[in-house]
Amino acid sequence: MRQDPLGSPGPLTRLAAEARAARPSLGPVRLVAVDGHAGSGKTTFAGKLAEALGGAPVLHLDDLATHEEPFAWTARLREQVLAPLSRGDEARYRPYDWHRRAFGPPRPLPAAPVVLLEGVGAGRRAVRPVLARLLWMEVAARTAHARGQGRDGAEQADFWRGWVPAERRHFASDPSRPFADTLVRPGATEPALLSGPGRGSRQPPFP
Repeated sequence: MRQDPLGSPGPLTRLAAEARAARPSLGPVRLVAVDGHAGSGKTTFAGKLAEALGGAPVLHLDDLATHEEPFAWTARLREQVLAPLSRGDEARYRPYDWHRRAFGPPRPLPAAPVVLLEGVGAGRRAVRPVLARLLWMEVAARTAHARGQGRDGAEQADFWRGWVPAERRHFASDPSRPFADTLVRPGATEPALLSGPGRGSRQPPFP
C-alpha cells in the first residue's frame, strides 16, 4: 500500500479504496467519472487511479467523440457501454480513429468492479445517475487549455480554435463541477483531494 511520509495511505490509495467501497451504480459496476477541462490532466490522473485500483479498465471519451460530434456521444455511450455493463456483460465499443476519421473495430471493456470514464463531459447530466463517483480536475480552463495547446503543438491549432468555444458552451449548459464528489488538484508528486460541492448528493442509480 502506498503511503505518505506520515505513514497514512496516499491520496490515490484512499481514493481507490473509496471507489471500491462505493455502492455499485451500473449493474455490478461502480462507474467513476474523471471530468475537467481539456488539458487539465484527466488522462494521466485516470491512468494513475486505474493503477491504484489494480488495473481497472478506463474508457476514454475521445474514443466515442468525433470531429463532427465532439460532445454528441451520449447515445453511443449508452448503447455500446452503459447498457451491457448494466447487465453485467462485457461492453464492446468502436473507438474513433482521429487520423482516419472513422470508427475502428470493436474493443472490449469488461464489467469490472470499478470502471473509469475519462473525458470532458464525463459527468454530464445524462451520465450522472449511473455514476458511483464524479471526480473533477481542479484546474482553471485557461491554464488547462494552455497546457493542452502546448502539448499538441501547432498542427492542432485549428482543432483548439474550435474546441475552446465548444467546451465553453458545453459546460455553460451542462456543468459537471457543481456535482463533483471530489476535486482533484494535480501536484508535482501527488494530487490533492478536496471535498467537492456535490459530495453526499449522489442520486440513486437507474434500476
